[in-house]
Amino acid sequence: MAECSHNCESCSSKCDERESESLKAKPHEGSKVGKVIAVVSGKGGVGKSLVTGLCAVASERLGYRTAVLDADVTGPSVPKMFGITDKAMGSELGLFPAVSRGGARVMSLNLLLDDETSPVVWRGPIISGAVKQFWTDVIWDDVDYMFIDMPPGTGDVPLTVFQSLPIDGIIIVTSPQELVSMIVEKAVNMAKMMKVPVLGMVENMSYYTCPDCGKKIEIFGKSNFEATAARLNIKPIMRVPIDSRLAELADSGRIEELDSLDLSPLQNLMN
Repeated sequence: MAECSHNCESCSSKCDERESESLKAKPHEGSKVGKVIAVVSGKGGVGKSLVTGLCAVASERLGYRTAVLDADVTGPSVPKMFGITDKAMGSELGLFPAVSRGGARVMSLNLLLDDETSPVVWRGPIISGAVKQFWTDVIWDDVDYMFIDMPPGTGDVPLTVFQSLPIDGIIIVTSPQELVSMIVEKAVNMAKMMKVPVLGMVENMSYYTCPDCGKKIEIFGKSNFEATAARLNIKPIMRVPIDSRLAELADSGRIEELDSLDLSPLQNLMN
């Protein structure tokens, strides 16, 4: 409504915005979460988990209290990236997230399994319910920034997250192939449908820098990153190169030690 004051407490009318807010799940009473940013794409294999990890590291280095909610239930990789091997603990109060060496609070289904290699053979509604419980039942304590590592696609879990959690914005992850850019647009359009702000786009596996001559080699072909961002009218945040040092740190659970990549473009989103 044109005359809306956005003060729902003093309003007796119904509107789409108010009905949407009523669907949001409340966090655990022991949680106080500031900004919630989801990392999404329209397909798998583009590096959403890596970009989620980079966002968390960038946040930590600004001194923010940081959390990561791993919503990719059937393919969780966040605990390994942060070197977390201890299981999440619980009490009659709720679940407590694991904490990385750098202080990031992390919750992932792998932290609840006896064997992290056990497959999660669940149907969509059960997976969506588990992700929602990571928000409602986990005692996150006091967090400035929470980053959500989303599963690929536009199905049950992304819909649950967008509808149930107070998402402040999303970061779209893509890679140089034209096919990926087309599929990523589906995620952008879903965000628009759900009225979730798109903060910008990150291109992963963008190029490789030759260690001998310093030339940037676009292994997957010429990047359309800037053109795609312009076409979708979203901000191009950064291009993440193919970097053996980055891969080594992520594989060995030491991503918080990253020293070969400038994270300031991500930090600018938080300042």
